[in-house]
Amino acid sequence: MANRGSEEALVVLRAVLAFGRRLRAERPIGGVTLAELSILAVLERLGPVSARQVAEEERLQPQSLTRIIASLDSKNLISRSRREEDHREIIIALSKRGKTILMDDLRARRDWLDKAMASTLTGPERAQLLAGCIVMLALASHGADGA
Repeated sequence: MANRGSEEALVVLRAVLAFGRRLRAERPIGGVTLAELSILAVLERLGPVSARQVAEEERLQPQSLTRIIASLDSKNLISRSRREEDHREIIIALSKRGKTILMDDLRARRDWLDKAMASTLTGPERAQLLAGCIVMLALASHGADGA
């Protein structure tokens, strides 16, 4: 039984990785790096947060985050400010331009996915895919709270 579970996990892993590669291929040419895009998405989701929170959310070392934040700042995609209560702490926020870049990137991939689903999947297959996405999201959150 463990072998069957391992085989099933391998099929899911291969599908997720292949799908991820395909979605990355649909990104706009000349956009920000995937690491930068990931930081922009965190800021969109969480709002202005400390650099420490971004590093924890993305599981990045402070040195890696510092480099990415500097690049985003140089492109005017974020803003940085000091926390009023503790001036040592930097708060990072998504700029209007950063939100535009993020939304353009997501729109390009969403447009490709809409077309691919419409031309490739039947109605029942689309329903299966959406049901599977709910399950995948549940898997993605497994152990995220330390459990």
